[in-house]
Amino acid sequence: MTGAINGRARMLKALRFEQPDRPPHFEAMFELEQEAFGLRFPDRNSWAGMNAQDKDRAIARCMEIYARIIERFHWDALAVFWPWSDPDGVAAAVKAFGRDILIGGMAGGGVWAIEAVSDWEQFAIDLIENPAKVHAAAEAKCATTLRTIDRLVDAGADFVYMPNDVAFNAGPFISPRQFAEFVAPYWARQIEHVKERGAVAFIHTDGQIMPILDQLIALGADCLQSIDPMAGVDIAQVKRRAHGKLALMGNVQCSLLQDGPKEAIRGSAEYCLRHGSPGGGYVFSTSNTVFPGMPLANYEYMLEVFGEFNRAQGGAQGASR
Repeated sequence: MTGAINGRARMLKALRFEQPDRPPHFEAMFELEQEAFGLRFPDRNSWAGMNAQDKDRAIARCMEIYARIIERFHWDALAVFWPWSDPDGVAAAVKAFGRDILIGGMAGGGVWAIEAVSDWEQFAIDLIENPAKVHAAAEAKCATTLRTIDRLVDAGADFVYMPNDVAFNAGPFISPRQFAEFVAPYWARQIEHVKERGAVAFIHTDGQIMPILDQLIALGADCLQSIDPMAGVDIAQVKRRAHGKLALMGNVQCSLLQDGPKEAIRGSAEYCLRHGSPGGGYVFSTSNTVFPGMPLANYEYMLEVFGEFNRAQGGAQGASR
């Protein structure tokens, strides 16, 4: 997997807002392993009940699948998504892939976000009438995630990927003022801790982020994914505001990758590359993940377009290089 410029170097160069030989590429998750390789990741609900021997076998299966993904699709980084938030998975990935690619781990659930709310009516009431309760829960989430970050970095993670969906397609899940009070300070602490530990901080949210974009930039993260076009987020506009401060990842529209047609996939991919890649600070990927039900051929076509762009720009050679 080692080349003249390896994936790790390519990722780090892009994240420093330097122009790499080509934009780096990976996905937060790839769940078409059956379609691509005839293999299955262990069931996501099975990890908690595994004994040590079973877990070792399950992690080995994950590494086998990750190796095939990295080789076939020329990924420059891997965020270990199975097992989730588990330092044993990160350590296994570091052992399997060395330092030719950037290795990361998942640390979600660290702030109030859409997936953290079970009773929306009570949450809305508490925001106004009992803010101390909301802050106390936010503090607990943050403390748990700080411990997860330490375990992942201790296991060798180069980066920590922090997914927290804080926006719907129509806008942030709470007002920008409330976001500044109840979310941003806690997320900023986690990002600061990742960077203090010498790792790179990735953050993720879907949705219409423009009303809170300046706050997201100010968090201090190294890279933001997903730059959601289905929510009307324009990567060209985000790049103008974020360049030099926050790198971007994503924006190839997942609904088009789900349903096509190819011409629309091409248009989305080319738009992302044309507006995202100049001056570094961009990682090419889908606007979310490669999820079950997405036709594998559509993801492969996205990478064909990527390869054409890179060859036209004089970048590296290959299907996605």
